[in-house]
Amino acid sequence: MNKADYKNVYVFIEQREGVVQSVALELLGKARDLADALGEKVVAMFPGSGIADQAQDLIAYGADDVILMDTPVLKNYITEEYAQAIHQLIVAFRPSIVLIGATTIGRDLGPRLSARLETGLTADCTKLEISEGGELMMTRPAFGGNLMATIMCTEHRPQMSTVRPGVMQKREKDPSRKGTVIRFEPKFDKSRFKVKLLESVKENKGKIDITEAKILISGGRGVGCKENFEKLAALANVMDAEVSSSRAMVDAGIMPHERQVGQTGKTVRPNLYMACGISGAIQHLAGMEESDFILAINKDKFAPIFKVADLGIVGDVNKIIPLLTERLSKEIKK
Repeated sequence: MNKADYKNVYVFIEQREGVVQSVALELLGKARDLADALGEKVVAMFPGSGIADQAQDLIAYGADDVILMDTPVLKNYITEEYAQAIHQLIVAFRPSIVLIGATTIGRDLGPRLSARLETGLTADCTKLEISEGGELMMTRPAFGGNLMATIMCTEHRPQMSTVRPGVMQKREKDPSRKGTVIRFEPKFDKSRFKVKLLESVKENKGKIDITEAKILISGGRGVGCKENFEKLAALANVMDAEVSSSRAMVDAGIMPHERQVGQTGKTVRPNLYMACGISGAIQHLAGMEESDFILAINKDKFAPIFKVADLGIVGDVNKIIPLLTERLSKEIKK
């Protein structure tokens, strides 16, 4: 293998029902930084159906080229169809780096691609950099989040990484950017299509995804029971916020997994993060320490959460939250 034959940073653009997901735009922003360090291009791999009119938006967010695979076969994500299409694209264009969002789709697609390409894959990365030798340095939590491991794939190409949503920053949209849209038509082996999507059923929870929330009120073991989480919900209603939690509350069955913040949950970056009764284990900090402003409430003044908090309140969270809710309600009514 001649490494010189592999160039450019490729990003898998995840779309659901024709809507480009935020993680794809975040990856375009990071890919821009990596490509600039290498003196190469950012290329968006954009599979779907009826999506051609969105290609220019990807250029506006940092792509130099968009490889468009617009076919009814790729309207919805099905493993084999997408794996065949992206595999053929990578073989044809030979990227040096491939970035994929660590979503349910990306975590399914990434390993299958790496196996077919006979290359490595570093999963759930939180940091990406270019070494002095031009290699991709992929950093991810290891040993239960107790240390960060930096991994390199020096012997094979492409270098592949899945990146957690919310970790990277997407760039400001620049409609003046120019780029090229390339159409690519995969040749599908339909004999290997074993799964059909018959129906898509969604649960309407009426809640904003915690990765999109501007204000998060997050409860931990110190909040305790479900009744006390209702106090957090009351405050969230006043502040137009969303309620999230630590892993302990998910394991206890009090909160659903999609509301979990941390290494095994979601990475969030709200304007305000209220850590209520959360001690601040490193696994939790990994998912929220990039928040713009962190307010911690904990009765243990030595809790690690206070080391990352911008403002700390030492006290019983279950007494403080109702008082805060009452005070804010009065201020809003004025």
